[in-house]
Amino acid sequence: MGTTGQVSALSYRYDVPGVSDIEVYEQHDGYEGARRALEMEPADIVELVKESGLRGRGGAGFPTGMKLSFVAQDTGKPIYVVCNADEGEPGTFKDRLLMERDPHQLIEGMIVAGLAINAVAGYIYLRGEFAYAGRQLAAAIRQAYERGYLGADVMGSGRRYDLVLHRGAGAYICGEETALLDSLEGRRGQPRLRPPFPATQGLYGCPTTVNNVESIAALPFIVRHGVEWWRQWGTEKSPGPKLMSISGEVNRPGNYEVALGTTVREMIEIAGGMLEGRELKFFCPGGSSTPMLPAEKADTPYTFEDIQEAGSLLGTGALMVYSDQTSVVSVVRRFTHFYEHESCGKCTPCREGGYWLGQILTRIDTGTGRMEDLELLEDLCDNIFGRAFCALADGMVSPVRSSLAYFRDEYVEHIRRGVSPFGVEPRRDIAVVEFTRGGGYEPAPPATPQELQTEPADGGLSS
Repeated sequence: MGTTGQVSALSYRYDVPGVSDIEVYEQHDGYEGARRALEMEPADIVELVKESGLRGRGGAGFPTGMKLSFVAQDTGKPIYVVCNADEGEPGTFKDRLLMERDPHQLIEGMIVAGLAINAVAGYIYLRGEFAYAGRQLAAAIRQAYERGYLGADVMGSGRRYDLVLHRGAGAYICGEETALLDSLEGRRGQPRLRPPFPATQGLYGCPTTVNNVESIAALPFIVRHGVEWWRQWGTEKSPGPKLMSISGEVNRPGNYEVALGTTVREMIEIAGGMLEGRELKFFCPGGSSTPMLPAEKADTPYTFEDIQEAGSLLGTGALMVYSDQTSVVSVVRRFTHFYEHESCGKCTPCREGGYWLGQILTRIDTGTGRMEDLELLEDLCDNIFGRAFCALADGMVSPVRSSLAYFRDEYVEHIRRGVSPFGVEPRRDIAVVEFTRGGGYEPAPPATPQELQTEPADGGLSS
């Protein structure tokens, strides 16, 4: 196992003044990875990435080198590289900072990825709300063209490679790679039925690889420094450094870079520890679409395999931290309404199931829940999970399922009392609007202080 803890690898240029300018970037080893890649055969670049063990940093954790190797060659069609910079997962904001602070790093990574698969062009699909990141990238791309690093003769090599910045319209579903491709082609962003896969029939029906910002930005470092440098951090199956978004009830929420294999508890300490007077209750290790885990699992090493063994997923690298003063029911309700709103509506289980999950959770959270709602929630989750075109539906039910598994007693007490057993009140004005819009139920009036002090019934939530 390699080194763990906080590191500075992909983020080491973040605090360099003016590094978004190409001259300053090159003074700090900028475009050295691209120059080395130009001296290599495409197959050798792919093999190097395979040996590094780099796994996709956008959610699935699929080996990046293997993904590059799947791209069909010699089909007579142009080959494309697409960067998924849509970053819409709640709790995730690492890619945005990379594009704002060090935009040339991503552009260099796009060049290396293009050389690895013989691509003729690359597309950066940027979330529309990232206005500043868009300005930074646009300026950096313009500089790269002026310097001859993009265009008809990349760095004097005789190879052509163009790069296009495309701004999306802020739909979460367009973070799914096939929905992203449809949106990029000018159609409504909805997932495609697979096969065929993008590696053989992607953008404009041509061979395409779609990768996350962090995955692509890591390529120049691996090419420049080599496999041993990358593997000095992490574990055998999850090597390398990882950009992290740590949010929630910690003293210093923000972006950090850590070596994979660092425990969740240590990562919370890196972010300043829990807020004063609060103790860890649960956390979402990879964004809101990953199953939540209780505090007892905080000593789990942050790797793809260890987090999966603990019952969740590393996801997008967004650690969301919650304390003993937070209502699980309220958190899950907010997550569910997000996914209900962001569903593209293509599949019935996701479109209809999300609506009903939201209604039931709102009913519980606003004081009119029923004990049979718990079985209804579980039944709905079983009929949604694995039955949709893409993973949005699975992500929608993950927090519901995991919260029922670990905090069912809290749901029971919430229903029994008509309020959170922790005295946490939902925003009733919003909750009423959300629920009465579809069902006409009215929440119970706010509990009195005396009611909040009522002891739980036998078998309820212990103190």
